[in-house]
Amino acid sequence: MNESARKLRAIYERKPYAPFFQKEFGFFTLEKWKKEGYITDGIDLNELFGFDPPGNYNLSQLGWTGAPFEPQFENKIIEDRGDYELVQDESGRYVLFFKGKRSGFMPEYVSHPVKDWKTWTEDVKWRLDPKTPSRIVNFEKIIPELLEAYKNGLIITERVIGGYMYLRCLIGPTELLLFFYDHPDIIHDCMKKWLELADKIIEMHQKYVEIDELFFGEDICYNHGPLISPQMIEEFLFPYYQQLIINIKARQSKSGRHLYFHIDTDGYVVPVIPLYKKLGMDVMSPFEVASGCDVVREGEMFPDIAMFGGIDKRVLAKSKDEIDRHLDRILPVMYKRGGYIPTCDHGVPEEVSFENYMHYRKRILEYNR
Repeated sequence: MNESARKLRAIYERKPYAPFFQKEFGFFTLEKWKKEGYITDGIDLNELFGFDPPGNYNLSQLGWTGAPFEPQFENKIIEDRGDYELVQDESGRYVLFFKGKRSGFMPEYVSHPVKDWKTWTEDVKWRLDPKTPSRIVNFEKIIPELLEAYKNGLIITERVIGGYMYLRCLIGPTELLLFFYDHPDIIHDCMKKWLELADKIIEMHQKYVEIDELFFGEDICYNHGPLISPQMIEEFLFPYYQQLIINIKARQSKSGRHLYFHIDTDGYVVPVIPLYKKLGMDVMSPFEVASGCDVVREGEMFPDIAMFGGIDKRVLAKSKDEIDRHLDRILPVMYKRGGYIPTCDHGVPEEVSFENYMHYRKRILEYNR
C-alpha cells in the first residue's frame, strides 16, 4: 500500500491524531492567480500547496451532477437571445447562458427532459440502459490503470449520482417537488432504472476489483435542511440505496472488506445525518458553514462518521488573524478526534487572495506529521 492510501485509510478509520490528508475541495480562483503571476504553466499544484498524491482511484461511469446518459443528448444552441443563448446540454436540459461563457456562474435552467411518462420513456429511459456497448468499451479503456491502483492499495471509490441529484437532473428542482405528489409512479420508475444501471455497472467493475467506497453526489440539503421531507427520502430513495448496498456487499462478502458509504451534500446537513446513518453512512462532506454546519459541533454529535470540509471559504478572503482564529477553533479539536480532512466547504472563490490561501495551507500542513 502506498503512503497516500495508508494515510487516507487512517482518516476513514477515524484514528485520533492521524495526520490530515492534504487535499482541497476545488478552485474557482486558479485563473485569477495565473493572471496575477502566482501560478505559471507547468507548475505542480500538489507540490505548491503541499497536497498528498491521490490515495484513492475514482470509478466515474455513473454520473455526478448529471445523469449518466449513454448516449448523451446533443449539446446545441436552441436560440440566440442577444447577450444570452439558450442551449440544450448533454443532460437534455435547456439552459440559459451568457453568450460565449458557460462556466464560473450558476446557470439558469429553463426546462428539463422528463415532463411526463411519454418524455421519460421515449426520450430518456433508454439512455440509461446498462447494456449499451459503449459503456463496456469506456470501462475497458481504464482497466489497466484500475488494476494498477488496486494493486497499490488505493481506495477504490465508486462515484454515483445520488437519487435526489439524479431526479433533479431529469425533472428539475421545482418540478420534482410536485412530481413526488402528482407522479410517484414515474419517480419510482426513474429510481428503478437508476438502481438497475448502478448495480449492473458496479457488478462489471467488481469482476476486476473490490469496492472500498460508495460515494453519492446527493446535494439534497439547502440552508435550513433537506429539500424534501425525511418521509420522502425514506420512501423514494432509501429502498433503492439499500438494495444497491446489499448487492455490492454480497458480491465481495468473502473478503470481509468494509464498504465505506459517503454522502456529499451542500446545505445544512444535520437533520439528514441520522437518516443516512440508518443505511450505514461512514463519511459525509463538505459541511457548508454558510448554511449553519459546524464540524466541531457535528463531530461531537456524530463521533462515528468521518467528515471532510467545514472550512469557511468566506473567512479565507478576510485577514490572516481571522483565518487563524477560524482554524484554531477547528483544527486541534478535529485532529484529536480523528476522521477529518480539512478542506474548504466548496471551491475556493476568486475573492481569496493567493497570499491568504498560502497562509491557510501553511496552517493545515502543521498537522501533517
